[in-house]
Amino acid sequence: MSRRTLAIVIPALLAVTLGATPAVARSHSGVLTSFALPAGFQPEGIAIGERPYAYFGSRADGDIIRVGLVTGETRVINQGPGTPSLGLKLDKRERLFVAGGSGGDARVIDTHNGKVLRTYALQTVPSFINDVALTGGAAWFTDSANPVLFKLPLDRKGKLPAAAVRVPLTGAIKYAAGNNANGIAPTPDGRALIVVQSNTGKLFHVRYDGQTTEIDLRGDNVVNGDGLWLRGRTLYVVQNRLNTITEILLNKDATAGSVISRTTDGSFDVPTTIAEYGKRFYLPNARFTTPATPTTPYDAVSVRIP
Repeated sequence: MSRRTLAIVIPALLAVTLGATPAVARSHSGVLTSFALPAGFQPEGIAIGERPYAYFGSRADGDIIRVGLVTGETRVINQGPGTPSLGLKLDKRERLFVAGGSGGDARVIDTHNGKVLRTYALQTVPSFINDVALTGGAAWFTDSANPVLFKLPLDRKGKLPAAAVRVPLTGAIKYAAGNNANGIAPTPDGRALIVVQSNTGKLFHVRYDGQTTEIDLRGDNVVNGDGLWLRGRTLYVVQNRLNTITEILLNKDATAGSVISRTTDGSFDVPTTIAEYGKRFYLPNARFTTPATPTTPYDAVSVRIP
């Protein structure tokens, strides 16, 4: 297994004022390589589509902000419900699917106007709706507190369903104390899902009916695994408190994989998840080890894709 450490990306020094364009660091292509987020925002999720905009959710109050990756302009597109906005994914219609954390819900937001298109009450028991993936004609949400996925089936025109479908997790995964199923991504063949269990560091192949099989990592693990990102047959796992992106080469059906690199960076401060734009990965620094106050500074940073 090789280990690669990327050069430090210097974070922006000036705080973002909503609607303003702060001083930022840029790549040679002109997109930002780091930028400040609003003080006290407590970011966790990030989503980037085909256009140069990054969307972030607040675990403090659920606000959704958009940052221009060229201009640095930051604005709130949706006022949160007062409960968290965690994992985020954009579809081709530029709708944002939002995991609602301890609120036990999911939301779908039109990023053009900030309107909430639909809200889904997924759980009435204590829960932690943590992340979301778009694959297999559906949006899939994890619950870190309960062994279940929630599926929003989408028809060919992308119509949102009236209600979510509950898919219990069975087989190899066993829930324990701490954060369980967290990040979620499609398999390389697009026929199933990959889920990381944060507290054990295990990855699971998950059929659409909820049956789980542990992915053989040949003795390795990704403890504190959070956000996942798939590129071809390569899976990238953000290990939040380890300040690490782990690169795993999977076989075609994602039943086995080998760790081929671990990337750290001096700008990481407990990054949670990952999105891609212009040959770079962007990560929000959640700063879980720093006391969260209304004035705590937050930022997002980027590194070249390993």
